[in-house]
Amino acid sequence: MLSVIITAFREATTVGQAIEPFLRQLPDGAEILVVSPDPETITVVDGFAARYPAVRHVADPQRGKPTAINAGLKAARGGIVVLSDGDVLVAEDALSPLLAPFDDPQVGAVSGHPLSVSPRDTVLGYWSHLLVEGIHQMRLTRDRAGEFLFCSGYLFAFRRELIEHVPEDALAEDAVISHHIARRGYRIRYASQARVFVKYPTTYRDWLRQKIRSAGGHAQDYVRQSPEHMRSAWLEILNGTRLALRYPNDRREFLWTLLLFAARLHLWLLVFINVRLLRRSLQVLWQRVETTK
Repeated sequence: MLSVIITAFREATTVGQAIEPFLRQLPDGAEILVVSPDPETITVVDGFAARYPAVRHVADPQRGKPTAINAGLKAARGGIVVLSDGDVLVAEDALSPLLAPFDDPQVGAVSGHPLSVSPRDTVLGYWSHLLVEGIHQMRLTRDRAGEFLFCSGYLFAFRRELIEHVPEDALAEDAVISHHIARRGYRIRYASQARVFVKYPTTYRDWLRQKIRSAGGHAQDYVRQSPEHMRSAWLEILNGTRLALRYPNDRREFLWTLLLFAARLHLWLLVFINVRLLRRSLQVLWQRVETTK
């Protein structure tokens, strides 16, 4: 059986478009669990549940995304779990390639392929396209070589038996789950055909809020002490610079690429201060990013 878990907080305007593509490709007997705490989003979910028996609302303890995921895991009945968000759009043909690698019993998790829907003709929109292309190429290379890769939180799947719960202070649940599964000896695959369309931040403030969470998660001990590594400030400089400099199509985009280098340095400095030095909590660092809705 398959369980799709969608976490959604104050996403009444987008959660419907997150649910609908899954409904159109859901295998027989599968379920969609939407974990949400706010009445507006719950009303939308209840409307789907009234029409589709596969859809259920799960109460959110409202102590952060990790606890929302844990609530979904506790309610899930499937042996394979798909995780996604209430503000993204999964492609109509994403589930089949996402689930196919599980025919191999040594595969513990599979990552989907995020694509930016932000306009490329703005600074932050261009950054989103460059960064998703960079991580796409990295996942492709590592998948072909049989090396460790971490899953994208926008869309990924894993064997339910491998994950009992997510640490409640985890900043990047996708990284924590990926490293835990790899440490148990299972392979993580990349399904590049399993596309998920994502709107990225449109202000620098929101960009920093989002990236401090994701990059900061890789600086937490859950990930930093893992023998497997794919992301860090040093690895970003070592592996990402060449691709980034080849990506621009014109002088304007080249300038925006140089600005991204400065922004990433700013980001990793903030991560070091907030996560490594001050050890600020999830509640402090997890700030809502409004411009992605």
